[in-house]
Amino acid sequence: MTAVLFVCARNGGKSQMAAGLMRAAAPGVAVDSAGTDPGTTLNAQSVESLAEVGVDVSGGAPKPVTAELLAVADVVVTLGSEARIDPALVQGAPGTLFETWVTDEPSARGIGGLDRMRLVRDDIAARVEDLRERLDAGLTS
Repeated sequence: MTAVLFVCARNGGKSQMAAGLMRAAAPGVAVDSAGTDPGTTLNAQSVESLAEVGVDVSGGAPKPVTAELLAVADVVVTLGSEARIDPALVQGAPGTLFETWVTDEPSARGIGGLDRMRLVRDDIAARVEDLRERLDAGLTS
């Protein structure tokens, strides 16, 4: 079974969204998420925007990126430019494909609140679908 780890800084929004969307799109893929500087709660608007499309991540909780999580991942996707995985942890994951998704940031255009989260969700959903298709085809790059 292919394993994908999604990483963002706080593990309360984008990486949780990506993990929830991947679980829904690819039930045969093992999915997890983590943060480089995890917060304490999920972003309520992220949870709400996913619920609108039938994805429930409300039971999740932020957690840190660990060597163990990286070691079992075939693909690690870092979302956004803020998250930086400790290079020492990366060295313990030989053969793992690392990708970075610089996601849409609607707040830079003055869009906030739930409207912002919907746009972020839709951007991440398109990227998740692309990754799912690549995994189905046996391609990981």
